[in-house]
Amino acid sequence: MTDLSSTQTQFPPGTPVCVTMLTRFRDREIESRVVGTVEAWDRLPTGSWYAHEKDDVLWLDRVRIRRVDGEMTLLVIDDATTIARLEAVPV
Repeated sequence: MTDLSSTQTQFPPGTPVCVTMLTRFRDREIESRVVGTVEAWDRLPTGSWYAHEKDDVLWLDRVRIRRVDGEMTLLVIDDATTIARLEAVPV
């Protein structure tokens, strides 16, 4: 699990970023990118019956990004996610 507090410090709200996520399958990987401005960081619970965490709740780090077109996107941040600071969000 990522260290949310240090990530929040590196990429506070208002920071333009490119988030690259890697989805792994058995025989391939898919890389996807989201470019926009950080709106907020949260660590939110998810009801996961198989997680076997305290009170059967798994906590996930999430970042809310406002894309160039105004769309809000909520991304789950995991160990296969990289975040790069941009000088400005491309228009």
